[in-house]
Order: sequence, then C-alpha cells, then structure tokens
Amino acid sequence: MAGSVDSTPPPPDQGADRPDVPVEQPPQSDTPETDAEVTENDEETPSPDPVQDEAATIEPAGVPADLTVPADAASVALVTALMRFREALASSSLSLPLDIVGAEQARRQVRVMLDQLDDYVLPRLVQIDAPVLTVVGGSTGAGKSTLVNSLVGAVVTEPGVLRPTTRSPVLVHNPADTEWFTGDRILPSLPRTTGTTPGGIDPGSMRLVAADTVPQGLAILDAPDVDSVVEANRDLAAQMLSAADLWLFVTTSARYADAVPWDFLKDAADRSTAVAVVLDRVAPEALDDITGHLAHMLLDRGLGDSPLFSIPDSETDEQGMLPKEVVATIYGWLTMLAADASARSAVVRRTLEGAVKQMVRKTPALTSAVKSQATTSVDLRAAVETSYARAVRDIQRATQDGTMLKGEVLARWTEFVGTGELLKSLQSRVGRARDWIRDTFLGKPQLDEQDLNVAVESGLEALLREHAEEAAERAEESWLSTTAGRQLLTNADRDIGRSSKVFSTAAARTVREWQGHVLELVRGEGADKRSTARILAYGVNGLGIALMVVVFASTAGIPTGAEVGVGAGTAVMGQKLLEAVFGDQAVRNLAQKARQDLNDRVRALMDTEMARYLSLLDAHPVDPDAPRRLTEAVRAVEDCT
Repeated sequence: MAGSVDSTPPPPDQGADRPDVPVEQPPQSDTPETDAEVTENDEETPSPDPVQDEAATIEPAGVPADLTVPADAASVALVTALMRFREALASSSLSLPLDIVGAEQARRQVRVMLDQLDDYVLPRLVQIDAPVLTVVGGSTGAGKSTLVNSLVGAVVTEPGVLRPTTRSPVLVHNPADTEWFTGDRILPSLPRTTGTTPGGIDPGSMRLVAADTVPQGLAILDAPDVDSVVEANRDLAAQMLSAADLWLFVTTSARYADAVPWDFLKDAADRSTAVAVVLDRVAPEALDDITGHLAHMLLDRGLGDSPLFSIPDSETDEQGMLPKEVVATIYGWLTMLAADASARSAVVRRTLEGAVKQMVRKTPALTSAVKSQATTSVDLRAAVETSYARAVRDIQRATQDGTMLKGEVLARWTEFVGTGELLKSLQSRVGRARDWIRDTFLGKPQLDEQDLNVAVESGLEALLREHAEEAAERAEESWLSTTAGRQLLTNADRDIGRSSKVFSTAAARTVREWQGHVLELVRGEGADKRSTARILAYGVNGLGIALMVVVFASTAGIPTGAEVGVGAGTAVMGQKLLEAVFGDQAVRNLAQKARQDLNDRVRALMDTEMARYLSLLDAHPVDPDAPRRLTEAVRAVEDCT
C-alpha cells in the first residue's frame, strides 16, 4: 500500500476472504449511526443549548420526514453561507454570456461548482451521518464493473464488453440504508429506479440495488468511464466523482499513466478528496515494478497517502466475476471502514472540507471572468453608442453650417425670394417691406414654394440616409474586431452593417413632421400679432421655409454679420424677412426651437437604428453587480471554514 486514508484502519491480511452471498451481518440498529459529524476541529463539542438546538434543526431530503439532524451553530452558519454562495454562483452563470477569453472555462467551472454543491456538499452537511458513498471510477475497460460485481458477489452492473454504450449508473447499498438513497439527498438530478437486472440503458437515471454483502454505512456507485467516447457519459462520470465521499479509482497496468485519469486524480488531490487506487490486471512478474512506479506517481501528485491495491491478472468465472480471494483485501478494507465510525467521519470530513476550500480558492478567478464580461459588454455598447452619437453630431453640424444650402435647395431658394429685389425692399421702411413681402409671396406661383419644400425635404432625407449608413458600418466594423462582437453578429440580420430597410421611410416621415412643426411655430408666433395677421394668413408656408433656411445657415445661433457661414449669404434675406414680421428676438427664439426640435427628431431616429445592435447585446445580459455578490458570498463561506 502507498498509504492509508486518514485514520482508516489497516487492511486485513491478504488471505482474508469475502463472505459468500448472502452474508450474515452482525446485529445493527435500524437507523444509521450518528456519532460522526463535520466540525471545525476535533475539540470536544460543548453541551448543546436546547433553544439553539431547536433552531438549528434541519429537515434533510431523502430520509423519513420525522428524522431530523440537530446541527451546531457553526454548521448552520456554514450551510447558510453556502446557500448564499450557491445563489451568487447561479447569478454569475447568467452573467457569462459573451464569448471572450476564459468564458467557456468559467462556465464549466460554475456548472461543476453548482453540481458539487447540489450533489454533495449541501446534502452531506445536512446529513453528516449518511453512509459513505464510494464511487468506482476509471478509464474504459479498466474493470470497474467487474470489480463492483466481484465485491458485491452478484452481477449488478453490466461488464465492459459492450462498451462504449450509454447505460444507467448503478448504486449498490445495504438494505438497511435504502432510505438514504431513495430520495434526492445526493445526485438529485438523477431519478431513481430499482431492480437487480444489470444493463439499464437510461443514462438519465440511477439504478438502486440493495445487497446484504455491502456493509451498512457504505454504498458503492459504479460510474461511467471518465474517458468514454460518449460525452454524456464523461460528464456524468465527473458529476458522480464530485458527489463521492471516497474515490475508488481503477486503472490497469497498461493504462495507469494515461492523461485523462490523472486529470481527475489531480483534481482529487487539489481538493483533498479521499482516494484509493486499484491497479487491475497486473502480471505477477511486473507487480513490484508497476506498483512502485504508480506509488511514486501518486506521491509526486499529492496522493501519497492514498491506499494502493493491486489485482493480479486473473480468470473470471462464468458470471464474469473475479475470484473472492483476489478482491478480499479491498473488500476487507471497505468493510472495516464502514464499521469504524471515526474512520468514516475522517473520510467524509476530509472530502467535504476539501471540496469547500477548493471552491473558495477558485472563486476569485471566476469573479474576474464575470468582471471581464461586464467590461466587454460596456465596451460593445459604447462602440455602438459612439458610432451613432457621431452620426447625430455630423447631422447637426451639416444642418447648421450651410451644408444644406447648396445645390437644389440653394437654387430653389434663390428663385423663390428673388435676391436683389428682396434685399432692396427690406432696406426701406417696415411698412413698405411688409407690402412688398405680401405682394411677392401672394404673387409667386405656388409651384416655386412646392419645389423648395421638396428640395429641402429631399436634401435633408439624403443627409440622414448618408450618416445612418456610415454609423451602421462603423458599428459593425467595431464589433467584428472582437470575439464577443462577432458572436453577437451571428444572430443579426446580414445587412446590419447598413441602415435598416425601413429607415428611408422613417427618415422621410421625420423630415415631414419637422417641417410641419416649423409651420406650427410660425403660426403660433404670429397668432398674437395683429399687424402681421394678413401676411400670416397668406404666407405661412413661405415664412416657414425662410425659418428653415435660417436654421440651416447658423453655426452658433442666428447668423449676423461675421457669423454668416458657408452658404449662409442667402439666408440673410430669410432672416431679414422674418425680423420684419416678428422682430429680432422672436426670430432668434423661433430658430432655436426649430433647431432643437430637428436635433431631437434626428436623435430619436438614430436611436431606433442603434437599437438593432443594442437588442443583440441586451439578449446577452450581464449583471455588473454579480462580481460583488460573489465576492461577498465566498468571503462569508471562508469565514465559516
């Protein structure tokens, strides 16, 4: 033997024999022993406080309803802290949606930790005196099922000749321990079935077999192959090993150095799990060399105190079982472990405390992964918002610096106002200006006014489409430069790098609504001015167009003198016209309101376009508060250990 498990008694003599089936067990009580508990140390527990004892009573699952386990205050505190930690873990699992470096590893780690909490840590803490669960694991063809059948003395699980296949795991227990396993105390996600016929094919259930040859206080679970070609088998094997109090790891003389089993054994060493190793099918002449090498490998990997058993290469009987004397040492060791309450407690305490401490050690890396998710989510959102914010700024600039007063708009405006005559008239008395304005607007063909409206509308729509296209392209390029962004874009419309299909319609509607708002501003401003009532009655559209032109030509308020920007020379006429009707301050107010309304509508239009990207991100929500909750929860667990 390479070592022993904590205070486990030494194995019996090599010649010890496994009893025939059924074996007569010594007299035992009807309920499991309850003299072993997980405590912080081995100091004597003070006398319980009746009030505290009553408050600390926990109703466990998987046992009769009237059977409760009084827990000391430290145990209650640890269970409470672990429950909160589990809640924080579950929340963190929802905050790992983005494909960034380390995300997949973090997701696997969360699943493993949640499974271990549900399958082992919490149930074991609540029912510390439940039978020791020994999980028999190992590689394909190592002889696990043959060993289980040979230890039990009956064929209860399917041998490996039909592998790889998907089959039900088998848990063998003493009949007196049945109620410990029929509920969901351990591995609650696996429904229970019963029956003695081996070879169940439902991997989603666990078959329970009662056998007198399994000592009370011990259960043996035959797990799937850790290196199975069936992924579901590999996952189930890992889940079961995480739910074990004791690993009975089976390997062969030909495969004991394989990488996959050692990955599991390394994990066992990292969390101080109680492990015993069985070297199967060893040729007698190679026994010393191979066991010596394996013992050194165990020692180098932190498992030097793990018992090491060897099974010589032997013929099986007609039922496929090994001779009794070949497995007698292993059977005797398990029997003595089951009979020794302190040894059972040591095994459980070692594995349980190791599992909790391993989760505490691994949580900081998990917290960092969740923080990275939040940072990535913020960066992706900022890239899109920056792109569309730039589009809004560019449109605002283009609608104020004279850019709009070019081409068709400029030509139509010049035709509409008659540049030279209007300026001359506006230099005369206000009364003459109003008469001229009336004659000009009423005498102008309606077609000119409509042409200018169309020109303004078309020019503004084209400006909106141009910048919406550029914003979509910038946002797409930004996301394509990151792994997480590419992940999100796989669920997007293939044309997301362009403006949406409905954008042209929405842009045209936005422009028309703004033009209508400008006309309402003009009507509202003239409603209380009796001297301009006649002009407003017959020239609202013309005055509204003039106001639009003033807006398009101002880079910092209404242009006056040196403030007139590019293309704004012709806007002076519109401004003088409006001032002649409404006055300087009123025109400034009108222009400010019209400009602000246009900016608001453009921003709303671009927000709708931007929402195409943000909806993809919102479908992968990240809780920025998850790292803090996880950190606080794991600190509480650490304080209890």
